[in-house]
Amino acid sequence: MDLTIIWAFIIAFGVFAYVVMDGFDLGIGILFPVFGVGEERDTAMNSVAPVWDGNETWLVLGGGGLFAAFPLAYAIVMPALYPPIIAMLLALVFRGVAFEFRWRDPGHRAFWDVAFTGGSFLAAFAQGITLGALLQGVTVIDRAYAGGWLDWLTPFSLLTGVSVVIGYALLGATWLIMKTEGAPQAHAWRLAWYLGPATLLAIVAVSFATLFLGASYEQRWLDMPNVLFTAQVPLLVAIASVVFFIAMRRKWERAPFLIALFIFLLCFIGLGISMFPYVVPSTVTIWDAAAPEKSQIFMLVGAGLMVPLILAYTAWSYWVFRGKVGHEGYH
Repeated sequence: MDLTIIWAFIIAFGVFAYVVMDGFDLGIGILFPVFGVGEERDTAMNSVAPVWDGNETWLVLGGGGLFAAFPLAYAIVMPALYPPIIAMLLALVFRGVAFEFRWRDPGHRAFWDVAFTGGSFLAAFAQGITLGALLQGVTVIDRAYAGGWLDWLTPFSLLTGVSVVIGYALLGATWLIMKTEGAPQAHAWRLAWYLGPATLLAIVAVSFATLFLGASYEQRWLDMPNVLFTAQVPLLVAIASVVFFIAMRRKWERAPFLIALFIFLLCFIGLGISMFPYVVPSTVTIWDAAAPEKSQIFMLVGAGLMVPLILAYTAWSYWVFRGKVGHEGYH
């Protein structure tokens, strides 16, 4: 049993869980300015109020797991990406404060609304930039980061940043379709019709741009016999996209959100195809960066206890607050 691969899977699972669970509530924050003041904004926030802070548990698992299980990768990636990662964390903190103070300080609600939107947008944008900067590679010499302070800032990382913002906005709109009714839901339907095609265009743009980052990506995706397997990912994205628009046209309320999550999963699988077995592309493999075996075993015991517990209380919270949410916040 290869403990390194198990830990790579655990961290990948934690990151994906964070993306899909925190993605839709960040998306609601991104879309917040286009919602009507009053009922629409209150309903949108109430739809995520019971779950939004628990969603960020998975970010802790991903980041903490990387530090514990792959310390060399953590030591290389963090200095390379300090600015976007610190920006993301500060944005998440400010967004959380705005979420709470919006209700407790109604005299300054307009300010907290702006803060909620700004924090959500910056967090999503920084996550996208981090992804793009990691994909394009970082300079490593003698097992340490040897690049500059702004090496992460490139046209490709900006493209991935914008793409993540658009994708999260789609998750937010489809979540509101599923969780609301009346005027907020009608507005969410209209937004999803624009954000669906925009997300697909962003996926296509990032996918093509990735092929030009280095020969290794092109070989992984286009060389024979690899292409016989990798081609299934864009094919499934195309099929899911068709089903998404069928669901939208037929006004299926749950299907658009679930299909959007499935498309995100396919993109995550594509990311795995592009990177595996590297944790720092083309430089450091997961085995190069892994902690000692005894450390991995020790941590695996804790993860084996905590991850099922986190999954259980997350599933329970979503079950308790299932159904539609109204302007008053009742489910």
